[in-house]
Amino acid sequence: MSTNSTLIQRLFNAGAHFGFKKSRRHPTVVPYLFTTKEGVDIFDLEKTAATVDQVKELLKQAGLSGKTVLFVGTKDESAKIVKSVAEGVGAPYVTNRWIGGMLTNLPEIKKRINRLEALTHESASGELERKYTKKERVMIGREMDKLTFNFGGIKDMVKSPDYVLVVDPRHDHIAVTEAKSRNVPVIAIMSSDCDASRIDYPVVVNDSLQTSVGLVLEELAASLKEGASAYTPRPVAPREATRTPRA
Repeated sequence: MSTNSTLIQRLFNAGAHFGFKKSRRHPTVVPYLFTTKEGVDIFDLEKTAATVDQVKELLKQAGLSGKTVLFVGTKDESAKIVKSVAEGVGAPYVTNRWIGGMLTNLPEIKKRINRLEALTHESASGELERKYTKKERVMIGREMDKLTFNFGGIKDMVKSPDYVLVVDPRHDHIAVTEAKSRNVPVIAIMSSDCDASRIDYPVVVNDSLQTSVGLVLEELAASLKEGASAYTPRPVAPREATRTPRA
């Protein structure tokens, strides 16, 4: 059995072929359909598997080039999986809530991340204990929890990502909109109710089943990790010492 046939079988076993009812279908996903059975759209897993392979190669090359992929998935059904997979490859992620401006106003977002880092450092060093009263520390603790909830997954993201990988772009449409406005290519794991025309690399599968989402995410992340493991940062050329001109 070929590698592609094996992936098709695994996708089938994971229930990736089930879309939503025909009444919820977005017209842009028609090319990805195999049939409609009892009013439910069924995806063409041969096309899906081919797309997965395409995106795997894309992410492998991204890893080889040291590029950043931001994982996004705030829907309850997939948030934990997205976080686990992203952490496994050392990638930034947003799984609790997309805060407006995460891509379009990154400098302002970095100010909040810097605040989180400063408070974390003060807490670890014991400085909070020395500087603040118990009541003040309780308030600071709540601030830290909120900052971690909102920005903990992107605290190490120093610049705009090179790709955004979204699970269910209909649910996280603001992330897609911001990525498009910044010309950041969007990869999406998406079902039949999503607009494929807004996505650069649509992977059309069941985006509600954890088995389906988990399988595709793990396939893509493995390729990103494979590429990243072979990435060699370019050495920084040493600056020549500035000489003071003679009089």
